[in-house]
Amino acid sequence: MKNDKAAQSQHTPMMQQYLTIKREHPDQLLFYRMGDFYELFYDDAKKASRLLDITLTARGQSAGQPIPMAGIPFHSAEGYLAKLVKLGESVAICEQIGDPATSKGPVERQVVRIITPGTVSDEALLDERRDNLLAALLGGERLFGLATLDINSGRFSVMELSGWEALLGELERLAPAELLIPDDWERDTPIERRRAVRRRAPWEFERDSAFKALTRQFGTQDLIGFGCQDLTLGIAAAGALLGYARETQRTALPHIRSISQERFEDSVVIDGASRRNLEIDSNLGGGRENTLLDVLDHTATAMGSRLLCRWLNRPLRDLQVLRGRQDSIRCLLEQHAHEELKPMLKGIGDIERILARVALRSARPRDLARLRDALALLPELQQQLTSLQQAHLQQLASQIGCWPEQAELLARAVIDNPPAVIRDGGVIREGYDAELDELQNISENAGQYLIDLEQRERERSGLSTLKVGYNRVHGYYIELSRGQAEQAPADYIRRQTLKGAERFITPELKAFEDKALSARSRALAREKQLYDELLEALNQPLAGLQDSAAALAELDVLGNLAERASSLDYCCPRFVEGSQLLIEDGRHPVVEQVLDTPFVANDVSLDDDTRMLVITGPNMGGKSTYMRQTALIVLLAHIGSFVPARRVELSCVDRIFTRIGSSDDLAGGRSTFMVEMSETANILNNASSASLVLMDEVGRGTSTFDGLSLAWAAAEHLARLRAFSLFATHYFELTSLADSDQGVANVHLNATEHNERIVFLHKVQPGPASQSYGLQVAQLAGVPAPVIARAREHLHQLEQQSLQQSASSHPQAASQPLQSDLFASTPHPLIEALERLQPDDLSPRQALELLYRWKGELH
Repeated sequence: MKNDKAAQSQHTPMMQQYLTIKREHPDQLLFYRMGDFYELFYDDAKKASRLLDITLTARGQSAGQPIPMAGIPFHSAEGYLAKLVKLGESVAICEQIGDPATSKGPVERQVVRIITPGTVSDEALLDERRDNLLAALLGGERLFGLATLDINSGRFSVMELSGWEALLGELERLAPAELLIPDDWERDTPIERRRAVRRRAPWEFERDSAFKALTRQFGTQDLIGFGCQDLTLGIAAAGALLGYARETQRTALPHIRSISQERFEDSVVIDGASRRNLEIDSNLGGGRENTLLDVLDHTATAMGSRLLCRWLNRPLRDLQVLRGRQDSIRCLLEQHAHEELKPMLKGIGDIERILARVALRSARPRDLARLRDALALLPELQQQLTSLQQAHLQQLASQIGCWPEQAELLARAVIDNPPAVIRDGGVIREGYDAELDELQNISENAGQYLIDLEQRERERSGLSTLKVGYNRVHGYYIELSRGQAEQAPADYIRRQTLKGAERFITPELKAFEDKALSARSRALAREKQLYDELLEALNQPLAGLQDSAAALAELDVLGNLAERASSLDYCCPRFVEGSQLLIEDGRHPVVEQVLDTPFVANDVSLDDDTRMLVITGPNMGGKSTYMRQTALIVLLAHIGSFVPARRVELSCVDRIFTRIGSSDDLAGGRSTFMVEMSETANILNNASSASLVLMDEVGRGTSTFDGLSLAWAAAEHLARLRAFSLFATHYFELTSLADSDQGVANVHLNATEHNERIVFLHKVQPGPASQSYGLQVAQLAGVPAPVIARAREHLHQLEQQSLQQSASSHPQAASQPLQSDLFASTPHPLIEALERLQPDDLSPRQALELLYRWKGELH
């Protein structure tokens, strides 16, 4: 498409207008309104045709060339917009703002709104149970500023963080729908592989202008009150983000009232890999099923669901906040109040997003009806909360408040079941505005007037074919058949000739037409004016209404957690001083919900004396489940929730790390083993004595001795760090760590064999495992019987060779086969028994019986 002025002058006037507007929005698909359609032209048309699966056509010629064109009906645009936003595209909506009847040349048009993945606010384009965040990022080599805005709530936050691992972990947590970076950001970084990354002019990230824009938005002289006055990169990112939001919305943003700084030290940090491994709100396939959020989320409102998701993704270390939540849940449980609150909260709905649309002046009539119904429920809700004498719940009740003035205003103004849009009117209730009522009465009484006029004119003229009618093109008319038209009264003025009839107008009918048609358009204009005034009236107390919505969402989450604790038999964890993690009869919150059989509960005991558990046992024996359930119990405790266990006592942790499972990063050029080592390096470099570390099968992706050496060294490093560590391994050699480090203990998950089949008992027992059951698990997986039989022969030969080599070079280590990890073998029970034997304690007869028994066991 040629955009220079000389080339543009060759186009038709309408295409010149289109090209002028398109030049201002080169990166967005331009929806250009033409009558009842949004049309796209040239490259936009080709792209939209491909993405939306709509027909690509041509619209005549301009500048001597056919114009590629694709279009969609404006009344069904939402579905197409939703698809484009989901694909990460942005759309500029260009509407007709001039009057076609009075326009000379093309009707005046302008872009009234830009829809982008991170700034969309339409209900139909959003996932109601997920935050939709816009983020902006600015950084140097090691320090980054990151700002996020949820335009659907006004929630605005900023942080500064150091290191790529921390940055990528935060982006994994926040999962922004759209990310702004300066255009001079380095190419080929991990950021570039994210969806909907927008490069913006570097000057938009200038700190001083950002500071001024933010203080102007909040009506303050500085940012001291928000705790982020001294930030540099963070403020610059926040300013760029606010400017982008204004540019796309084309309206004021009164619901963005403050900005908060998020600090690493306030929360339990979970890196991206650990977040994926724990499947907090997204399973490994990218869905929501069988995740922690899926089990916990029985909230009554969508805004409660989103808040619960935020809590789970940012566990806190503030004990005052956590204990306040625990006490609230306990109070709701003891009085069974959550059962009565849930139906009321369901009636309140998602007023958080409704209020954002009110602020953006994009609220629809049904939004106002839902807000009206929600405000009407608050007095009854307050009555329920009065009986709950708990400090945090009373604080929420005060914040929720009652809004009788706004409830009464909406009840008077909006009909019970309004239409979806204000475009055609029919929203404002009769009796709300006298002027509107009068104008509507004129329009509504037009039918009866025409009936009466027709009767009078027939009687006056004596013409039997006379009838009065109306059409949108010619307005009101009196129609006579061709045969009687010549007898028309003298005051009839010919208006239109048809094949078999003539149409006339009279001075009386013309006067009525002017009044009726004027009344209809004036009534619609008046109704739209009243609707705008209604939105303006609701914007006056907007700050308080937003606070009320936030408190209602938290009440919903606390009630939901109380219900989950009651239904799922959760206990209240107790935070203690010092350093401790004690879990009695802990359960995996997700696994126990999908099992057909009772879940086998297990204990964890870590304190000053025991910092690491080395976990051995067979594959599929439950090691990963045991480790993950420990992390999820700790995570739930740090959002203030009750937890799936009989008793839990713990100290605050600063981070949760997991190195579980195997995955590669082919796009980033990293093998499975490289990914494993990167995750291991992150843990070893960042874990502290207050961290919880889960490590499963470290070193399995390389050769036996390399892997064993790496696993051993990693375990020793964690033991020296004194982090709370669960270290699962098939390297049996690592069990000897318990002999050299008093802070390490061995546990194992047991299994047994029955009729040559393995039976997993899933119970954690003290001490190392005696057998790994590798071949039995392979048999259970369906490996052919001849392969299993041949593997047994190889295993026997390798064990014998290993024992002989060990005995010849290191007699004292004969029970530690060097290749045990490769084939999941362990010392023979007879050798272990021989090691424990004290010959001086045996009588000759006992020694002889022992020899006979051992000989029998060998066969």
